[in-house]
Amino acid sequence: MSSVLPDSRADRKRAHEAARLAKRLRRQVGQAIVDFQMIEEGDRVMVGLSGGKDSYTLLDMLLSLKARAPVRFDLIAVNLDQKQPGFPAHVLPDYLTARGVPFHVIEQDTYSTVTRVIPEGKTMCSLCSRLRRGALYRWAAENGITRIALGHHRDDILATFFLNLFHGASLKAMPPKLRSDDGRHVVIRPLAYCRESDIAEYARERAFPIIPCNLCGSQENMQRKAIGRMLQEWDAQHPGRCETIFRALGNVVPSQLADRNLFDFAALGAREGVARGDLHGWLAGEPADMADNDI
Repeated sequence: MSSVLPDSRADRKRAHEAARLAKRLRRQVGQAIVDFQMIEEGDRVMVGLSGGKDSYTLLDMLLSLKARAPVRFDLIAVNLDQKQPGFPAHVLPDYLTARGVPFHVIEQDTYSTVTRVIPEGKTMCSLCSRLRRGALYRWAAENGITRIALGHHRDDILATFFLNLFHGASLKAMPPKLRSDDGRHVVIRPLAYCRESDIAEYARERAFPIIPCNLCGSQENMQRKAIGRMLQEWDAQHPGRCETIFRALGNVVPSQLADRNLFDFAALGAREGVARGDLHGWLAGEPADMADNDI
């Protein structure tokens, strides 16, 4: 008897923790959908399914929420078969058929294009991403899709923020909801509030048939991977720091930054009836009567 009870308690504890995790993820996904009005009545939502932990979790969450959502919407899973060598093409169709999820597989040899254009040793992520996005956008336009759901999570958003900060000299990230540049598509990221570690644990509990990426995702020299390691170290050494930074992305104060397109700094201090001086002349050189010792 004594040998059975500990295992029984361990099983119950694991089941309890798994249930809490699933509930937390559903709550976070539901909150993101509500906060950014991601899904509306009658939407046809295309879920980009790559075969990774993030997209599996995204689909699972949306299927769960769809059953109890106050609005009606349709889901269709779409995978892009990039013709990577060794790609197990049967895995996703078998999984989706077993779950009764409508799906479509786009076949497009982006693998050959990326490996031909990008020199060996260089990161492929940017070109690969553009080609994937183009293929998904075209299919969405041809099939009446009103929302394109992608599996980017909180850590992806933070990593993009720091990549732009460190390497692009800009304060921008990956928004939970956006309209494509051509105005034809609305992209949503329902996992925006979810931690990657929670998603990884959920994927293990659900035993999703993960398909590893042997193209972009396998390159250890990507700056995104370096940023990811930085975030993981912060999570371990300074719990709560990443969550605080993420909240800051939704608490922007333009007057406390330095973007003249977002805030009218020129108007500060202007008095009624007093013309603003033309200061642009200063850029051409010092005033004639200013000597070095006047500074």
